[in-house]
Amino acid sequence: MEATTLLPAEKQRYQKHLNLPELGQQGQLRLKNARVLVVGAGGLGCPVLLYLTAAGVGTIGVIDPDVVDLSNLQRQVIYTTDEVGQPKAKAAVMHLNRLNPGLTFDTYTMALETGNARAIIDAYDVVVDCTDNFKVRYLVNDVCVTLGKPFVYGAIHRFEGQVAVLNADLGDGPAGLPRRGPTYRCLFPEYPNDIEIPNCNDTGVLGVLPGVIGTYQANEVIKLITGIGQPLNEHLLMVDLLTMSQQKIKTKRRTDADDLARQGLTSADMRPVTAASGPQKMSTQELANRLAAGEDLFLLDVRERPEYDLCHLEGAVLIPVGMIPNNRKRIPTDRPVVVYCHHGIRSANVAEYLYAQGGLTNLYNLDGGIDAWARNVEPEMAVY
Repeated sequence: MEATTLLPAEKQRYQKHLNLPELGQQGQLRLKNARVLVVGAGGLGCPVLLYLTAAGVGTIGVIDPDVVDLSNLQRQVIYTTDEVGQPKAKAAVMHLNRLNPGLTFDTYTMALETGNARAIIDAYDVVVDCTDNFKVRYLVNDVCVTLGKPFVYGAIHRFEGQVAVLNADLGDGPAGLPRRGPTYRCLFPEYPNDIEIPNCNDTGVLGVLPGVIGTYQANEVIKLITGIGQPLNEHLLMVDLLTMSQQKIKTKRRTDADDLARQGLTSADMRPVTAASGPQKMSTQELANRLAAGEDLFLLDVRERPEYDLCHLEGAVLIPVGMIPNNRKRIPTDRPVVVYCHHGIRSANVAEYLYAQGGLTNLYNLDGGIDAWARNVEPEMAVY
């Protein structure tokens, strides 16, 4: 049942909103009755969650399968050092409850996947894309398009960020037919190979950048819910913090946007690679045992040269991620290939890329990367 009035405590808490004639009590009631799903509780998700909670969005869903890592704390400001190792979604909701105990929080500690995405997203009015995973991002797009839900997109890279409101309701068009704004596939129709996808583990990110972009996203959500201002319905906002410059690019919905979304939900690209058909994981102990037994393994290090120089497995061949496409012939097909990086993320992408390009069935990703090897097998190895 929708609330029709604000409680006295709510009027006091949201007084500064109520003083804004553009927003006022009606706008605050809309926030109170709104349901928003935040996909990803990392760098972008933290400011989005904090500001939507402070603004009084009545029901907020938080979905993230990851746990807090010490390296997250440089930019994921909702977490504390003593929460390292805890599930992000649960830790975030604990803090959000303290900030505004009058709200409802839905906690999902699983990944958003094709099997659960439709049921989860269907329960919310607006979705906020705060993920750094392209598969999840396209999944959010495709489900929101098929369900007619608007979603607020945000992305960051080094010192730059992007924000857009996608699949938004633009009102009736010619002949009274409803119109919707551009989708993510209208902006980026082609799904990139995993090996082409940068992430902050590889390239780094300025700690304040997700705070800036996430705050922009929260602002767009509030505008969507309350109907105030001019949301980025047909524009992509690009921000560069190094030069403090902004650029707003006009965007347009493709005529085949709905078809692309339906095709995306049935595409093989959206299905996870299974252990039976694609690259498999290898534990550090299994690798140590197989090396000790004298097995002929090809060890492929896909980190950058400075990382390799700091520490590497004996006999490993260095081919950084960006050089893999031009060096595929150097990777053997007649013996097991164990791919590794720092924590196992880049190497997993490389293994999946090699499998997708050549159908190699001899690929293994070292679970936990060389960091796990140093901690579990070779404690005298340098770590970073």
